[in-house]
Amino acid sequence: MDSLAATEVVARSTTLTAVGPVAYIIIGGIAGWLAGKIVRGGGAGILMNIVIGVIGALVGGFLLSFVVDTSAGGWWFTLFAAILGSVLLLWLVGLMRRS
Repeated sequence: MDSLAATEVVARSTTLTAVGPVAYIIIGGIAGWLAGKIVRGGGAGILMNIVIGVIGALVGGFLLSFVVDTSAGGWWFTLFAAILGSVLLLWLVGLMRRS
């Protein structure tokens, strides 16, 4: 992989989605709540699930931006990425709490 291609991948991975920061927080909260329903026993209550959802939205969006163009996805794609990231984080939190 040459340096120009590597730079393009990194630049694409840091692009924002089509939604603003407030909508990102709201979508992340909804995704955290939904992820708490999907991963039963993974979180520490609804408030923690919402916080993990907002963080999961950032993580999911960042990781998926390496594969697809997240800036053109709109809020549906942001919700999908947030749920994916939130489920992953809640699963990891559940693993850490068990050990």
